[in-house]
This record gives sequence, structure tokens and C-alpha cells, in this order.
Amino acid sequence: MVAKNPWLVEANLIGGAWVGADDGATLAVVNPATGEGIGTVPSVGRAEVARAVAAADAAFPAWAAKTAAERAALMLKAVEVIRANAEDLAALLTLEQGKPLAEARGEIAGSAAYLQWFAEEARRVYGDTIPSPWADRRILVIKEPVGVVGAITPWNFPSSMIARKIGAALAAGCTAVVKPAELTPYSGLAWGLVFERAGIPAGVVNIVTGKPAPIGDEFIENPAVRKVTFTGSTAVGRQLAGRATTALKRISMELGGNAPFIVFDDADLDRAVAGAIASKFRNSGQTCVCTNRFFVQAGIYDAFAAAFAAAVAALKVGDGFEAGVVQGPLIDGRALAKVEGFVADATAKGGRVLTGGARHALGQTFFQPTVIADATAEMAFARDEIFGPVAPLFRFETEDEAVAAANSSEYGLAGYFYTRDLARAFRVAERLKFGQIGVNEGVITTEVAPFGGVKSSGFGREGSKYGLDDYLDVKYVCIGGV
Repeated sequence: MVAKNPWLVEANLIGGAWVGADDGATLAVVNPATGEGIGTVPSVGRAEVARAVAAADAAFPAWAAKTAAERAALMLKAVEVIRANAEDLAALLTLEQGKPLAEARGEIAGSAAYLQWFAEEARRVYGDTIPSPWADRRILVIKEPVGVVGAITPWNFPSSMIARKIGAALAAGCTAVVKPAELTPYSGLAWGLVFERAGIPAGVVNIVTGKPAPIGDEFIENPAVRKVTFTGSTAVGRQLAGRATTALKRISMELGGNAPFIVFDDADLDRAVAGAIASKFRNSGQTCVCTNRFFVQAGIYDAFAAAFAAAVAALKVGDGFEAGVVQGPLIDGRALAKVEGFVADATAKGGRVLTGGARHALGQTFFQPTVIADATAEMAFARDEIFGPVAPLFRFETEDEAVAAANSSEYGLAGYFYTRDLARAFRVAERLKFGQIGVNEGVITTEVAPFGGVKSSGFGREGSKYGLDDYLDVKYVCIGGV
């Protein structure tokens, strides 16, 4: 399968040329479902990244000077390339990341949708005219691209996370250097082939792979990089944000989450269970917006727990290429150990495992889909992001109690709740301190809506018309002598 996939490339794209690391260093890439090696990619240092930044800087004036319609036309060609080769791109994604092929197909479709959205939105970057306080002057406000963008993307959605950043950057008139995650670099490098086939000029998008430190250091310290966008852990985001702020660079940070999922006793039970499955176990629980804490009102707690555990126990686990699989492996051994630690901590503190709770018989990094009842605030997953297929159920009595518990986290990326009370729907949505709220829905991400969080989940938005703002500078022009 590896040899036959035409989108697997083992070189970096710098200034339109496919190259390796200067010293020949490489990183091995492993299929998490089998433990088998897929291949290698370059492990570059600061010198190669500096050349990529220089290429993006050189390409910036011509790309920014194109009309919005011209940029959009090239981006839409890239959309056509993605859709025409969606099956191969999805297979590559499943191979290196492990998610079920059906989910991978969905991610590739979503990548195309983000790129299409921003291509269309490029033609709607509007400015303003402001009524002047001077009779002989006119005041204009225009928007211009910030310049070269350094983008750092994660392994859990290795295609769509790039689409959200690069789509906005290209639409705004920026050029970019992209660093895909070292665990899933092939889906990132495939974007280079997509842009080549679409005819996007050399140097507009450059893609480099390697260890985070040298690449991040160059992004922060190279004065030609005017914006850094990062998706990843809050700990790393804090470090990057602090250094980028010192360097006076524009930054956007999409960081960790600790999403609550509240089930009120007036909820549609079947709908809540279906939403809980989708919200928790998509991508094996390895999403920043997936539910971390389930709060279930006392009157419906037992019924929800029984129905939810039964549905979870029926989930098929296996290699993402196997028909009917809905949960693949965790990304690596560290992720597996982390999930095991959460379960051990919970059971030691009185948690009851309703289903799952251990490594899967398939071995490798597979873990059983797990539901734990009688969860309490003293358990580690009440504070820390699980990033795995473990669903803890907390019991609550009142609406105020549920909202307070949900908001008690330092994170504020996404939250969900289920109710059939219209007044409660508005009231709780306004009281929850999260950047995104799903009411009676467990999966709400779309290219037309703003994605992002508050508090320790970061700042900035991706997707929607708001997603362009972080890639544009606002310029005030005063025209006198009129």
C-alpha cells in the first residue's frame, strides 16, 4: 500500500524544490495500528527552515499583489485536486495516523471544504470609509496581508488543521512555511503536491519536517516571519506565545481542552447517547474538542449510564482499513500509558468501570472504549485532558451545580449540553465559558463557523469569516486636500 500511494513523499518542499535535510538526518514514521515502519522524512535544522522562510518572503510580494479573484482561482484548483484524489489522501492519512478510513475520508473532505471556503472568502475582505471630522479629508481603512506565516500543526488532524491555517493565509495574501507533526508528516507533505498540481507559485507554501525546537526557534527569531499560528498543547503554546510576544509577532493559539458534556434530566436520552458517542470516541478520543467530562443529572444518570455503556461496548475497534471499524489505535505508546494512568487513578479513587478499562486484545496501542461511573472532582481527568477513549460520568443535581463544574476548568475550548427546555438552552449556552457550544449536538465543527477557545485554550479563530482576521493588518489612510 505504501509503495502504491502516489501522495507519499519523503522530501521537504522549499522554494519549489523537493529536498532533504542538509546533513541527511531523517525521522522514522510508524503505522500505529501495526507498529510497522512506513518510511522516513527529513529532520531539518534551522538553516533549512531559514531558506524556507526566505523563499516565502521572496514569493510574498507577487502573491500579495494578485487580485483576490486570482488567488481564489488557484486555491479552487487545489480543491479540485484534493477531491479528485480524496481516496488516496484518506488512505495515506489512515496509514500514518490510525483513524478509521471513514473518518479519514471525512477529514479530507473537510480539508477541501476549508480551502474552498477561504478561496471564496478572499473576495470579501472588506475595508471601511469613516465619516471624517475634517471637511477637506477622507478616512479609509484597508486590510493587508501580515506577511510570512509560520504554521505548526498537530498529528490528530494532520490534513484539516493545515487547511484551516493555510486556507486563511493564502486567501489573505500571505505566504507560509508549514511544519507538520513529526508523527504524521506525510499528510502535510502531500499538501505540497496538491499546491504544485494546482499551479500555486513556488515559494508561496513551503513544508518542512523535523523536531519542533529548531523549526519553532527559527519561526520565532526570524524577522521575516510576521505571524506564528500553532495548534497543540497548552504548555508548548504558552512558551511559543511568550517568545512570539517578545518578538512582537502576530500569534494565534489553538490549545488544549477539557470539554464538558452536560445531560439534563429533560434531555432526549437517545439523542444524548448518540451525541456522546460522536463527541467522545471520534478519532479514538484524540481531539481537542472531544468530551473530557460527562455531567449527568441525577434523575437520568442511571438510565444514561446504562444506555451509553451498552453503546460504547458495541463499538468496533481495529485497524482503520478494516471494514466497520469506528475506533483505531492511539497514536503512540505515551498516549496509551497516559490513558491507562487515568483509568488507574479513577478506579483507585472509587470510579466504577462500566465497560472497557484496559488495553485491547489487538495489542499495539489499541485501548478498549471505556466508560467510568461515579467520577469525582478528585480524579485526574477532572482537571487534565484525557486525549483517549475514556468517558467519565459525573453526577449532578442542579443546573447551577452543572454550570459551575463545567466552568471550573482552566480550559475553555468547547462545551456541549442536552436539554429540551428552550429557556435553559439559551441560559446555559450564555453561562458556559467556552469558545464553542453544542446544544443537543455532539459534533459542531464546520468551515463556516469560528473555531477557537478562551482561557487556557488559546486565542484567535479558525474557519468562518473571522478566520481571516488573524492574517490581516488593518491600515488607516487619511487623504487630505480633498
